[in-house]
Amino acid sequence: MLKPPAEISLSEAEVRDLLAAEFPEYADLPLRLVAEGWDNAVWRLGKHLAVRLPRREVAAELILHEQQALPILAARTTIPVPSPLAVGVPRGRMPWAWSVVPWFPGRPLLAVPRPARSSIAAPLAAFLRAIHVPAPLGAPRNPVRGVPLAARSDAVEGRLAGGLVPRPDELWRVWEEALTAPGFSAAPVWLHGDLHPGNVVVTESDTGGPTLAAVVDFGDVTSGDPATDLAAAWLCFDGSGRRAFREGYGSDDAALWTRARGWAAVLATALCGNSLDDPEMARLGRETVDEVLTRGEGDRVRFVP
Repeated sequence: MLKPPAEISLSEAEVRDLLAAEFPEYADLPLRLVAEGWDNAVWRLGKHLAVRLPRREVAAELILHEQQALPILAARTTIPVPSPLAVGVPRGRMPWAWSVVPWFPGRPLLAVPRPARSSIAAPLAAFLRAIHVPAPLGAPRNPVRGVPLAARSDAVEGRLAGGLVPRPDELWRVWEEALTAPGFSAAPVWLHGDLHPGNVVVTESDTGGPTLAAVVDFGDVTSGDPATDLAAAWLCFDGSGRRAFREGYGSDDAALWTRARGWAAVLATALCGNSLDDPEMARLGRETVDEVLTRGEGDRVRFVP
């Protein structure tokens, strides 16, 4: 699947006009387009800020979710998150809300080889432990994240049959095993919803390994089963990093980790099946499949009914 075309694509002059109309203190800062994903365009604004604008109608609600949730989550963690500094309203050719957020220097964890990522495993797990607290009834809802694994069965089955996911028979056995684990029965907790190495920002440290600098892109923020976020153990790390991640999170609940491995399979198949025009994400999908199918150190998560 290719990235959907933008329904709204603003020029630099149009973005600057939005800023001038609502936040004139930002209007004269240097401005350049730095990213355009499936849902949002991101413009670098000066040295320390960014403008985040929906590019499709389906993403407009996700920006509202970020604006609602990020101030709450930012108060729970010492790890920086892009809590909006200013909230823009629809104006001109921009029919949806938009945000001015902090810009975090560094590089995505995706650019760091897996064997070198272990230094951020425990800090990333601690970040999740801090935000995985019961969410209020009015928390944003995402129909495909935080839900019971069985709700994703049709999607997973379709991707495994589609010819783009490697080792489909082996992955199907992992998926069936995950479905046997008891479901999440506690109060729904806050979730990042899309915690992969492209959404983790790191900087270099004097100790030789990367340092966790920020967690970004909360467009899929929601509430539900923490196993969704814990899929990061396979998306981000190798076996050594997974061990540190699991120890850092501090839970030995075998059912939780079995569901988390199932969620890693959900996301790996999505990356493999939906990244035909994004080689980095396609590679992440293939790598995650291999990690999900690893049975080494840090992978003892099997739930035995």
